Amino acid sequence: MAPVASRLRFYVDESAAGLGLALAAARKDTVPVGHSLIPECPRGALDTEWIPEVARRGLVVIARDKKLRTKPVEIRTLWEHGLRVFNIGGKRDMSTWDWLVRVVRHWPQMEQIVADRPAGPWIYMLNEKAIVEFTPQDIN
Repeated sequence: MAPVASRLRFYVDESAAGLGLALAAARKDTVPVGHSLIPECPRGALDTEWIPEVARRGLVVIARDKKLRTKPVEIRTLWEHGLRVFNIGGKRDMSTWDWLVRVVRHWPQMEQIVADRPAGPWIYMLNEKAIVEFTPQDIN
């Protein structure tokens, strides 16, 4: 299966590139970083470059950024552009397989969040046992 432009809903950023390839192989609505359907988001693009483009397209981001909570410029950029983000949480490194297992386990709840909150900005952490909303304290 390959991503289909008219069905795109999810974008997997470079922090989880392997996961993005796996999801894109299994789902027509998911595209990984560097995919030809989104040429404005090549591998190596700065957050300030790809975030506006992904937000403009209305895609939901799946990421694995262990330090997201401590990146005020990135958070401010995603907030300003109304981005919707699911970030794989956890302090320890995991394999792509473990990330995939976690995302698939949480997928029904992720779909419900997207349905309940079609407009961003928001960030949810995909933790081992639960999905928890993260709200930045200061985004100004």
